[in-house]
Amino acid sequence: MNKSTIMIIDDEEQMRQLIRTLLEKEGYNVVEATDGVHALFLIDKTAPQLLIVDVMMPYMDGFTFAREVKRSSDVPLIFLSAKGEEWDKVQGLKLGGDDYIVKPFLPGELLARVESVLRRSYQNKPLTDILKVGPIVIDSEAHTVTLNGTQLSLTPKEFGMLHLLVKNKGRVYTREQLLQLIWGEDHQSSARTVDTHIKTLRLKMGSEGDLIETVWGLGYKFEV
Repeated sequence: MNKSTIMIIDDEEQMRQLIRTLLEKEGYNVVEATDGVHALFLIDKTAPQLLIVDVMMPYMDGFTFAREVKRSSDVPLIFLSAKGEEWDKVQGLKLGGDDYIVKPFLPGELLARVESVLRRSYQNKPLTDILKVGPIVIDSEAHTVTLNGTQLSLTPKEFGMLHLLVKNKGRVYTREQLLQLIWGEDHQSSARTVDTHIKTLRLKMGSEGDLIETVWGLGYKFEV
């Protein structure tokens, strides 16, 4: 059985490697990010089932990162910090953290906390990434999109763009953000490429094409 994908967000490489080793021995898939900004870029691409977040990081600290993530996602989150004061723990939990582990920690303790959070978060739903929003059902593992019971034939870029917009319904993405997230940071495409793919998507979605809304002067969003 495939285990969950877990993202480690910590600016200390040694700590990331330690946690990665522990998790991979238990069969988890692991993604690493060096800070909150890096993690926000990777989340949509990797779809982790759990985040392990260091509180004290450059560019964007763990608490600020948690605020950003919880605006559009319910992915469970474990804070990791050398700060063990009660205020810090309470603040982390108020921001949507599912647990708070103080460094240094025992390997067995970390693994037990990870298993506990995953069990609580997913005991009543599968770990597979199946999205059901309005008339759309997206199965990211099977790479299929069903609209009102009919499967759509989409290109990889169309699938990636629709999945991103549906998963983050209500959130506006600029054309440049869509290019970076779907085409990659080294893309050579222009904003016109995004417009063309959106037009094609809307055509394939027929009467439901207007679920992808144009936000003039900004970009696009999915709204039911």
